[in-house]
Amino acid sequence: MKIHNFSAGPCILPKEVLLKASEAVMDFNGSGLSLIEISHRSKDFVAVMENARSLALELLDLTDKGYQALFLHGGASLEFLMVAYNLLENKAGYLNTGTWSDKAIKEAKLFGDVVEVGSSKDENFKYIPKGYSVPDGLDYLHITSNNTIFGTQFKKFPKTDAPLVCDMSSDIFSRSLDFSQFDLIYAGAQKNMGPAGVTLVVVKEDILGKVSRKIPSMLDYKVHISKDSMFNTPPVFPVYTSMLTLEWLKNLGGIAAIEEINEKKARLLYSEIDLNPVFEGYANIEDRSLMNATFNLTDESLKTTFENMLKEAGINGLNGHRSVGGYRASMYNALSLESVGVLVDVMSEMERKG
Repeated sequence: MKIHNFSAGPCILPKEVLLKASEAVMDFNGSGLSLIEISHRSKDFVAVMENARSLALELLDLTDKGYQALFLHGGASLEFLMVAYNLLENKAGYLNTGTWSDKAIKEAKLFGDVVEVGSSKDENFKYIPKGYSVPDGLDYLHITSNNTIFGTQFKKFPKTDAPLVCDMSSDIFSRSLDFSQFDLIYAGAQKNMGPAGVTLVVVKEDILGKVSRKIPSMLDYKVHISKDSMFNTPPVFPVYTSMLTLEWLKNLGGIAAIEEINEKKARLLYSEIDLNPVFEGYANIEDRSLMNATFNLTDESLKTTFENMLKEAGINGLNGHRSVGGYRASMYNALSLESVGVLVDVMSEMERKG
């Protein structure tokens, strides 16, 4: 039976990427050695790192625009700390749109004043804040572009004179944007780019070096830039697999091509949620995520029946986060339209049985 993987992360990856990555674990570039046992300083792996960094900038259309791409450790959780360590001198602004924003705010408060510019906590983060004003004098403004737990996503981004920092862990490379509006982007690979264990950071160099504090080497973006993202031993397998995924995306036609597919998937599923009386969406319609669709049963007595049907159809990873309950369909880049169709068929069958 084919398994349809709607897991929120670690993510589904293209089959051709998994095949190439598995081959490299056994024999990398015909060397007779595994990818995970060669020197990270070898010519072959240095080429992997250089290609991965170059592809990231190319796909985001940030090549030769003053940005550097880094592949680092620690996930987005470490970036919550690193962003503040490198950028926060006096005061930073944060838009609070959910759990990950909350965690980022907590870390930033260790380094200076944090202004919560806007929040959707009053309705359990089912919408994106609007009508807020960004104060002057911020060292940076931080947002989370897509909120996996609650299924919301920014459609328009705030205008500010301060550097704009964005956690794109769950929608990086999924839709066409003017990425030059952001001064720093970070994204854990495990949602839309590769396996857990590496984080992509894309940073505009001219925002760095402006804080007065001394920054430990491992937490200093400038150190990682100076060492071409090889200051210490990088996570070679996640970097290589991320490179393969970026190559797959480029060959597909880049972000514009995958965005078209992602929009089709989202339209198909949200249409079923809205038309089927057995289900109701969680997030406000205008703020719904293309990546993570959150929804609930209108009658909880149908839960066992629905979940048995999901299992029979080979649908995996649909349970919602405990903060919201219900269900969450994560439709990352590598998830096929066919898989979404299978889920919609099960949901339609639930209505017929009801």
